Amino acid sequence: MTVTTETQFLATVSATDASAFHQRFWTWKRFVTPLVVVVILAGLLAWVSVLQLDSIEERTLNWPYIVLRVREHLLLAVSASGLVAVLAIPLGTVLAKTKSKILKGVVLTLANIGQATPAVGVVILLAIVWQTGFTTALTALVIYAFLPVLRNTMIGIQQVDVSVRESARGMGMTPRQVLFRIELPLAVPVILAGLRTALVFAVGVATIATFINAGGLGDMIVNGLKLQRYPVLVVGAVLVACIALLIDWVASLAEDFLTPRGV
Repeated sequence: MTVTTETQFLATVSATDASAFHQRFWTWKRFVTPLVVVVILAGLLAWVSVLQLDSIEERTLNWPYIVLRVREHLLLAVSASGLVAVLAIPLGTVLAKTKSKILKGVVLTLANIGQATPAVGVVILLAIVWQTGFTTALTALVIYAFLPVLRNTMIGIQQVDVSVRESARGMGMTPRQVLFRIELPLAVPVILAGLRTALVFAVGVATIATFINAGGLGDMIVNGLKLQRYPVLVVGAVLVACIALLIDWVASLAEDFLTPRGV
């Protein structure tokens, strides 16, 4: 009877927590950003539809061309962010646990250089010493967006209270178990905040990939400037801004959803 009562109690608590989580998670404020983006895009479409486009603008402001450029832009930004996550989170974990100040100093210095160097300089330098195209642009984005995830991973693990670690060890957990069961779950909010920053960085910096023939919405912006076709320029710039807003919104949802309850 006692077992049944405890099981029912735990089920009730779990259901209550889930209900409270959904009420807190799905609020009207969650949908402000996508609604704003929809309004902006609708206004942009209405504005372009009343313009008298010349032949050059018609070759750019059409659905197949725009969809292709958006797809290239998203592929570049999301791929770069994924690679940053795969590389920076394990490295940040190692640096957070190591006692070697030399290793920390070298890695953080290199990551700071990648962040501090102008993105255009990184892209052009890689294109000169390597090649042009998607791979070079992807590498440049990874270098540029590496630091936020690396540093946030280190901070997230290091900020775990010492008493929590000692309690886990007192329960018989090994250092590996403490890391994967205690420290990393508690560091999730900070790590996800770094990934969110890296995503937005990648979306913005991906516009310069056009300079090395890597595509993306930067093509529209650069062509609009070079040819003095301001409708093309405005459409490209607004699309980049809307993509950045939407990706930041999706990342915020993932951040709240993946954060352990009670953290």
